Order: sequence, then structure tokens, then C-alpha cells
Amino acid sequence: MLNFLTVPPSVSMGSSLLMLVVMLAIFYFLLIRPENKRKKEADQMRASIRTGDSITTIGGIIGTVVDVKENKIVIETSADRVRIEFAKWAVSSNESGAERAAAEAKKAKEAKAKQKAAKKADK
Repeated sequence: MLNFLTVPPSVSMGSSLLMLVVMLAIFYFLLIRPENKRKKEADQMRASIRTGDSITTIGGIIGTVVDVKENKIVIETSADRVRIEFAKWAVSSNESGAERAAAEAKKAKEAKAKQKAAKKADK
């Protein structure tokens, strides 16, 4: 009745332990690590919100940041200047922040290329 629960005599405990370790490593690299990376990026994005940024909340509300507090933000959502206060964790994306980060990355890449060219010129 419980034959499916017993380990066949041909399978050693070492190979079973090895299979368990491999399964845990697969779960770590395919599930846990990417999720932690996404959480870290989202926390950095929320921490970098500044006044004037255009954001989208997890509820789909799009607006411009008017005030930033420690755990809350106030956004203005339309032309009639409706202001709503949200918790920072409710921010889904920061469009202005993404553009700013791309511009900073481009500037850093150009500076690195200039340094490389200067080193070649010195040689």
C-alpha cells in the first residue's frame, strides 16, 4: 500500500541528497534570486521619487508628484488639480525617473569613452 513512499534499494542516499541540493539550487536561481532583484529595483525606484516626476500607481492612476514625504507621496492627477495622497509602496512605475536614469547612464558612458580616448592619446 505504501510502496511508492519507499526508496528503491538501487538508489543510494547520496544521490537522493545530491538531487535535493540540485533542485534547491534551481529554485534559488530561477525563482528566489530574480524576485529579490525585482524587489530591490522597485525599492530603489520608490526611494528616488522626486517632486515633478510623472508616476503610475498600482491602481492605474497617473499623475505628477507634488510632495514627497517619508512613506507617502501627494500626486496631482488632472488639469483640474485634483490631489491624492498615496503610500510610496503603491507606486508602480516612475516614467520621469526612468528617463532620468537613462540620461545619466548615457552621460556616464560618454564620460567613460572620453577617459578611454584620453588614455589612448597619452600613450
